[in-house]
Amino acid sequence: MDQAPLKRPQFFFTTAPMPCPYLDGRLERKIVTDLSGQSADAVHDALSRAGFRRSHTIAYAPACPGCQACLPVRIVVDEFQPRGTLRRVAKANTDLAATLRPAVATAEQYHLFSRYQQHRHGESDMALMGFFDYRSMVEDSPIDTAVAEFRAEDGSLLAACLLDRMADGLSAVYSFFDPDAPSKRSLGSQMVLWLVHQAHAEGLDYVYLGYWIGESRKMAYKTRFQPLEAFGPEGWYRLET
Repeated sequence: MDQAPLKRPQFFFTTAPMPCPYLDGRLERKIVTDLSGQSADAVHDALSRAGFRRSHTIAYAPACPGCQACLPVRIVVDEFQPRGTLRRVAKANTDLAATLRPAVATAEQYHLFSRYQQHRHGESDMALMGFFDYRSMVEDSPIDTAVAEFRAEDGSLLAACLLDRMADGLSAVYSFFDPDAPSKRSLGSQMVLWLVHQAHAEGLDYVYLGYWIGESRKMAYKTRFQPLEAFGPEGWYRLET
C-alpha cells in the first residue's frame, strides 16, 4: 500500500531504563515519538506496521539493551479458523452482545476497569488510576479509536476493549473484563475472537495484538490465534510456536 509523504520531520526519543514489568531482573527501555497533526493516522499506520504500539498520543517500541524478547504479533484474519479451546470459548459466549462505541469514557466502564485492575494487577501503577486517568487513556487519541463493549443478556457490562482502526487492520490497545465471570467464558480470548470477526466484516487483513513474550505466561494466550505473524529485523514472518 502506498504511503503518503509525511508533512513534517518525525522525531524519536528513548526513555530512561526502568525495571521490566514482564521479565524479572531485566531493564526496559523504549523508543517513543509523538502522534499529532494531520499526518497522525499515516504515521500511526506506518509505525504499527513496523512493530510500534500506541499509548495516548505517543507511539512506542521496545529498545532494550541486550534483549529482544518482545515480539510484535498480528493475526492473519482471512486464514484464521478457531479450533479446540477457542471454539469452546465462542460457544460459551453466544449470549454476549457486542457494541462499538465512540472512544468516550464512562463511569460504568471505569468501575469495571478498576475491579479488573485490583483483581489482576493489584500492585501495578494502573491499579492506582482514577477516573480522569482512565478517561485520558480512552479519549486522548489523535487517530480513529473506539471502544467495544460486551454485555450479558441482563445488560450488565462484562468486558470492554479499546481499539484503534488502521488501514489494514484493527489494533487491540487495551482490554479488561469482569474478574468474577466464569472462567469458561475466557473473556480476554472472546474479545480477540470478536476483533477477528469484526476485522473480517470490515475487509481488513490483520488484528494487531501488541507484544508477545515467550517467557511470559500472561501472554501465552496469544499463540492460540493461528496463523500468527511476528515482526523481526527482516519484517513480518509466520510465528511457529
